Amino acid sequence: MHIAIVDDEKIICNQIKVMIQKEHKGEQIELYSSGQALLTTNKQFDLVFLDIQMDGIDGMKVARELRRTHADTILIFVTGVKDYVFEAFDVSAFHYLLKPLDEEKFAEVLNLALEEAARRKSQRQEQLFIRTKNLTVNQMDILYMESRGKKVEIHTLKETISIYGSMSELESQLSPGFYRSHRGYLVNMAYITEYSADSITLMGGAQVYLTKKKHSEFVKAYMWYLQNGGVSCV
Repeated sequence: MHIAIVDDEKIICNQIKVMIQKEHKGEQIELYSSGQALLTTNKQFDLVFLDIQMDGIDGMKVARELRRTHADTILIFVTGVKDYVFEAFDVSAFHYLLKPLDEEKFAEVLNLALEEAARRKSQRQEQLFIRTKNLTVNQMDILYMESRGKKVEIHTLKETISIYGSMSELESQLSPGFYRSHRGYLVNMAYITEYSADSITLMGGAQVYLTKKKHSEFVKAYMWYLQNGGVSCV
């Protein structure tokens, strides 16, 4: 895995690196003292540990830029304050760790994050074949699907694809990381930022319906998904 550590405190960067290597010796790790330094590399990382309060570009702005260019990079904030925990949802952060770091908790989050990174790599290789257009779409590029009469709109990270077809036919091709929140909606759980009793919000602000009678089932599925590195129980 390709991992970046971004913090303007060198001692913290080195501490995180040592803790990663203690758990996983073979990972490729790069250290950056600023958000600007990370963004100017134009490299794609599987996992980024990111401080929030830094000189220059703060961590939240860095995260938003990463989401724009590399939407499925896993972000873990490592910060000394709790104030930004809700903003972290807006950029689909995987976790929010507070300094000083607890080694046991760090190891737990790291292992889950690496499992999720491996799942996302695998999902990027999984294709959804759209028969009516002779088109294939990477499943990890899909935010959600919406049924509109005899058509289905596939909302991806870059575009919306409208096709004739049934939601059930498409659902049968998808990996377990997708959830049918409503008869008219299928969501990619990797991009959920928050949910309520009757809706799910996805990265970028899109909202889809969540059937009230499925709320408990959804919460169980989503918690299982998060706790098991992206493996859904549904």
